[in-house]
Amino acid sequence: MSVSSRWSFLIFGFTLLAFVVESELTQHLQTTLEYRQPFFTFYLVHSAFAIIFPLHLLYLQATTKYTINALWNGLILALKNHITPGTAHGFPRSRFLLMIGLLTCGISFPGLLWFAAISLASVSDVTGTFLSLVYAPDIQLTPAIWNANAFFAYLMTFKGRWEPRRLFAVSIATIGVLVVVYGGSTSTVDVTEKRSSKPSAPLVGDLLTLVASVGYALYQVLYKKYAALSSDPEVMADRAYEHLPTSEDVPVPVNLDPAEAIYPPPFGLHPNLLTSAIGVCTFSVFWIFIPILHYLDIERFVLPNTFPIIFTIFGISLSGVIFNAGFMVLLGVWGPIITSVGNLLTIVLVFVSDILFGAGVEAVTFGGVGGCALIVVAFGVLVFDMLDKTRPIR
Repeated sequence: MSVSSRWSFLIFGFTLLAFVVESELTQHLQTTLEYRQPFFTFYLVHSAFAIIFPLHLLYLQATTKYTINALWNGLILALKNHITPGTAHGFPRSRFLLMIGLLTCGISFPGLLWFAAISLASVSDVTGTFLSLVYAPDIQLTPAIWNANAFFAYLMTFKGRWEPRRLFAVSIATIGVLVVVYGGSTSTVDVTEKRSSKPSAPLVGDLLTLVASVGYALYQVLYKKYAALSSDPEVMADRAYEHLPTSEDVPVPVNLDPAEAIYPPPFGLHPNLLTSAIGVCTFSVFWIFIPILHYLDIERFVLPNTFPIIFTIFGISLSGVIFNAGFMVLLGVWGPIITSVGNLLTIVLVFVSDILFGAGVEAVTFGGVGGCALIVVAFGVLVFDMLDKTRPIR
């Protein structure tokens, strides 16, 4: 296994752990501390993405001989060659800003659709592991429609040829999610009924969630296709994407002085730049909705006013940065199918953490154990398939 492969699995592990920490802290925030500001929390967490790129630069400067100037120049060169390959013009600022705007919309609007759907449909239909952290973490994390994005991502990459392993893995992962949702305990239904006795428009809510799930799958596929650097040496050769249209081959500059530019950029630096840019864009634009939601009485704005609330929000934001930054790195390295199915392992970890730190053995159900087992098997099949396809031919 290559060094980059080992880094990928290490990042994956930290990403899953960060999700569980974010889940537990957000549950604590909205239940124990009773601070329920879902959109404001969403805004803070996504704005916090901005810190990951500066931290990565400082880490590289402290652990390598690279200078920040050389790292930045190499990154700019890689972006220029990726966005406008084969041209001698300056940096394509307008295209880069357009890409960041689209990425911000792509990662944010599915969440906002989910936010609208949660008040219209059954929580057990709508709730997803990624956004339930922000919007309804006090309800057991039982994703259904939202986490079908793994299957939608597979369909979007299908171009006339079925791959038995991947189709099998994605299918049993989707079945595993449904088993967790509908084969678990009735406690989720009880909590849901207490919070909302009858959904106001379940069909509309389910449709909004379906659109959000498809949109999130589309975001993953388009990120891999257009935003990830195809020339990155650490990206695993994934033959499942050979049938996707790709940009022209990026010309590799020659005779570059390492003191002037580090090219290609070090592992993870490019996706971390995009993640930080999404954070800056979120901070600059999405604050507009806070007074609107307050004025329409959808979410009355209340500042965090105690140290425990502030400390907990800080922890949620930090773990959210780790989770989303890792997700963006893995999306470029592994692609949307493996990454989205891998993220379903968060269901397994949340299920285990609920047993260890929450409801105890009462949380153990046949549906929970069986569904989690199917998800683990699905991810194992996809990892085996990936490693098998990237193994050198002898």
